[in-house]
Amino acid sequence: MHPLKKIGDTFERVSWDQALDEIAEKLSALTGQHGPRSFALMGGGSIGCALQGMFAVNLLRGLGSQYFYNALAQELTGRYWADGKTYGNQSLHATPHLDKTDMLLVFGWNPMMSHHTPQARRVLSKFGKDPDKLLVVVDPRVSETAKIADIHLPIRPGTDALLYRAMISIILNEGWHDQEYMEKHVSGFESIRPFFIDFDAKAAIEVCELDYDKVREVCHLFTTRKSSHHSDLGVLMNRHSTLISYLETVLRAVCGRIGVEGGNIFPVSLRGGVRRRTADTDERESRYWRTVVTDYPGITRVYPPNVMPEEIISDNPDRLRTVIVSGANPLRSFADTSAYENAFKRLDLLVTIDVAMTETAALSDYVLPALSAYESWDAGLVLWAGGFPKIFMQVRHPVLEPEGKQMEAGEIFLRLADRLGLVPEIPDSLYNTAYEGDRLRFGMALLKYLKSNPRAGKSMPYVLGKTLGKKLGSAQLASFWGALQSLPPAGHDLAARAGFHPGPGLGEEIFQSILQHPEGICVGEVDIEGWDHFQALATEDGRIDLNVPEMTDWIQEIDPAIEAEKLKEGEEEYPFIMSSGRHMDYNANTQMRDPAWNKGKRACTAIMHPKDAEKLGFKDGQMVKVTTEAGEETLELQVTNSTRPGYIMIPHGFGLVFQGKTYGANANRLAKNTHRDRIAGTPYHRYIRCRVEGIS
Repeated sequence: MHPLKKIGDTFERVSWDQALDEIAEKLSALTGQHGPRSFALMGGGSIGCALQGMFAVNLLRGLGSQYFYNALAQELTGRYWADGKTYGNQSLHATPHLDKTDMLLVFGWNPMMSHHTPQARRVLSKFGKDPDKLLVVVDPRVSETAKIADIHLPIRPGTDALLYRAMISIILNEGWHDQEYMEKHVSGFESIRPFFIDFDAKAAIEVCELDYDKVREVCHLFTTRKSSHHSDLGVLMNRHSTLISYLETVLRAVCGRIGVEGGNIFPVSLRGGVRRRTADTDERESRYWRTVVTDYPGITRVYPPNVMPEEIISDNPDRLRTVIVSGANPLRSFADTSAYENAFKRLDLLVTIDVAMTETAALSDYVLPALSAYESWDAGLVLWAGGFPKIFMQVRHPVLEPEGKQMEAGEIFLRLADRLGLVPEIPDSLYNTAYEGDRLRFGMALLKYLKSNPRAGKSMPYVLGKTLGKKLGSAQLASFWGALQSLPPAGHDLAARAGFHPGPGLGEEIFQSILQHPEGICVGEVDIEGWDHFQALATEDGRIDLNVPEMTDWIQEIDPAIEAEKLKEGEEEYPFIMSSGRHMDYNANTQMRDPAWNKGKRACTAIMHPKDAEKLGFKDGQMVKVTTEAGEETLELQVTNSTRPGYIMIPHGFGLVFQGKTYGANANRLAKNTHRDRIAGTPYHRYIRCRVEGIS
């Protein structure tokens, strides 16, 4: 509730001015002495509170650093990398057209619990009950989504890449692929065709421990129906993660399911239109940094949290020495808690900006209290697109008054940037125009200012925060207003179909409407009849490019005999496969932080199949110790048929400290940070070898 400074082993309350002055002084000295590579930003906002991100990243870049670490790079950047290679832009992703699809093929996604689509339970429940629809789920366990599926393929953990290669092979060898579609929309397939034509699909499916005829049936259904496909962390945080994301595109492409009605489509953005290929799609560009010690690139300009401990502990002179954490809790959210604890203790400066005294905050030199989502103007991560064909947008109003001296996170970064000399000089005339309240006149004055000070455009969130932000009472709200003022022509066309008036005043009109509708509004609509999804592609020839040289050798490694041997590695010492990250109703953040919310519930258990429990002499409800290469945790055992033999699951996010006591097991203490994807660095959270022992 107040800014805190660590003195010895305790924290003392300090004023905002003292905290920000001292942080700015230390940050400036450290980056001045050791260079910008010594400084990193972690977090910079969350899924529900994203507006601070513009301020946080501007501070990072203003000090010359590129090291931006966040949760996306623990989950999705392998897919972003693959989409960048095949679609031409790492920010372009194909999502299932649920409104029109007749068949949904799901890999490692449990939307009945983890959502990722609006009103997921309602939509998927209706889908599963519709006799004209077909839901196919590929998952090692009988998940909540698998329970309502028409077909469930209980795949062996870690063999998803084998199954994808086998399915593509079956489709091609049976002649079920869409040759006409491929000739029109796909490039580079001939370079990879031999990897699927001459492949033993039956042997691969046997290693996956699935029924060949059932898999073949799914392949036929997928190619003969109006089908779509979606996957999630079950494969994105598993073996061969980035390769799987590429193989998914190959599967959709050979079946002609990308950019078509009922298939996988490209969501439309209010700031969208025709995409352009950017250097962000090529990590080999010399202007973009790689991590110093582990040599990982930034994908969509974010770096994998898995490597941060090594980047800190190294003796390299360019190692990380200073980290600002905002809206994140790496000591519980990212792989290998022990590695993070050891690394963060070595930092010269650690600052945490958050609403709670998290485990990361407890290790920090300064803790700066941010306003919560209920006390500030904020918006979700997907700010510019929220559906097809309509585009939804929402900015949440503050509904509570803060009880302490908390500050909006964007304002914290703004004041820190000001002390670091990163905010350009602003004339009194711009302040005066902002205070008068006529935003159209302010916009004209702002344009005049930018024409005479073009470099100030790079610090636009700060300029808006110091001027319009004072009038609106929120720097974050002011930066959102600014983002609406530069909509491209395509955005104007989309907004017009939603009832807005294109022209110079469009941004202000949308802004006013959003303020009047805290529940959110439709700000754009696509002309379905005239919309060509392929105009979103940003490849040089405007086609899906399947010729990705980095995938060539990797595909050939996905061989039944090779995989069968690799899957045995470590099983003598660690006979079980553990999945770290079971989604359920009990692991919403507040419930995990305060145990009273989950009182009387079996909120944090390790699930095990009855056959395994009987073999080991375990009983439901007893305490067990789970041990991995990274560490060990003790928790309650839950015996259930919903999982498969040899496979246990532990929910993510528990093990948090509340009033000095730890509640639940911290699954991330069991995940080794060096077990990660070779391209994106995403952790193998869904494939961790472990052993389980009973304790008294």
